[in-house]
Amino acid sequence: MIKEVNSEFEMRAFGEKLGRLLKGGEVLELIGDVGAGKTTLTKGIARGLDVDEDVQSPSFTISRVYSARGGLSLAHYDFYRLNDAGIMANELHETIHDPSSITIIEWAAVVEGILPPERIRIIITAPSSTARRLEITGPEELISQL
Repeated sequence: MIKEVNSEFEMRAFGEKLGRLLKGGEVLELIGDVGAGKTTLTKGIARGLDVDEDVQSPSFTISRVYSARGGLSLAHYDFYRLNDAGIMANELHETIHDPSSITIIEWAAVVEGILPPERIRIIITAPSSTARRLEITGPEELISQL
């Protein structure tokens, strides 16, 4: 599926719609250059999951976990600064197999080998300074609702 968004507001709104569809156990891989909108999309997903906290990029902390609706949690990883996932690979492995967790991973190449094949992959490109093109792949039953 291809989705075009033309502003930060539209990116968050799309993320919120996606977040409302998530039920737990999903893994999302976000791919895009620095500034493409990965964290903006994550903020929208968090809103759709009724996360009350201010979602921030985990670029320096590597991971952040937020409480979400219905006992779910949102785990947000950013492996931009890592060449080797090291001990974070163990934590990520546990998180992606937790049915009450929704896991979002930015810069996932370093952990490619442990990601489930049935993940939702969103590739974000920037045709202009404000517009974004999202190429979304994943389970058809979810994608068809977007």
